[in-house]
Amino acid sequence: MSKTWFITGTSSGLGRILAERALARGNQVFATARKLAALDELKARYPERLHRLALELTDTTGIRQVVDTAFAQAGRIDLVVSNAGYGLVGAAEELSDAQIERQLATNLLGSIQIIRAALPHLRHQGGGRIVQVSSEGGQVAYPGFSLYHASKWGIEGFVETVAQEVAGFGIDFILAEPGPTATRFGAGIDYAQGLPDYAGTPADNVRTAIRSDAFPVKGDPERTVEVLMRVIDQPNPPLRLALGSAAFDNIHAALTKRLQVLGDYKREAFQADKAAE
Repeated sequence: MSKTWFITGTSSGLGRILAERALARGNQVFATARKLAALDELKARYPERLHRLALELTDTTGIRQVVDTAFAQAGRIDLVVSNAGYGLVGAAEELSDAQIERQLATNLLGSIQIIRAALPHLRHQGGGRIVQVSSEGGQVAYPGFSLYHASKWGIEGFVETVAQEVAGFGIDFILAEPGPTATRFGAGIDYAQGLPDYAGTPADNVRTAIRSDAFPVKGDPERTVEVLMRVIDQPNPPLRLALGSAAFDNIHAALTKRLQVLGDYKREAFQADKAAE
């Protein structure tokens, strides 16, 4: 059965592959990109079923207009995929105010506003599915990625909350959490200007590894999208989906460590309760 998709960030990477796979299935796809020319080749292949929309994630009014336009033209959209975003690397102290504001405006607030713009349409049509592409970085933390992690941990908390609010309307969510994947993600990374005192620190070492392509990458983008689409097709998908062995291992290790620390301080937690009367 043909479905209609709305996908952000389709000029490259996972968003582009997802759009291509959806179109190859015979679906309608409303694809957004900052520059529509990036979708020229895809439009030539699917002139009737690909609908291009220019979108800047830092423009809240523009987000609402684009989402409203897509739903008005489609009549019904079954799947909303919020995928656009980028990385920001540098120790927290090294980041400029402008870099911080742009990272949160794009990765966190932009994703929030995409979801908020889609919710009334999905509710009125009786349901739908939202896929938020997050990252293993929504549950783990690496030095040098403080603001990136803030955006990913933030969107995961937002989605987990909203999923509970709208489940009664037939709207469900998937948080896709890929590990390092061989996309063009690295090409779009913004780097802070390093401070001399941070030379050789964990944050600086991570920055050096990424710039020199020495950061380990196990994920295959085509296989990542293949797995994601299989899970999207399921009637009752999980809220969180780790994608890649690195994502699974790193998230598992982080959760295990947090549970261990939580258990170690159970007594202190209970001591904070009001005294028994």
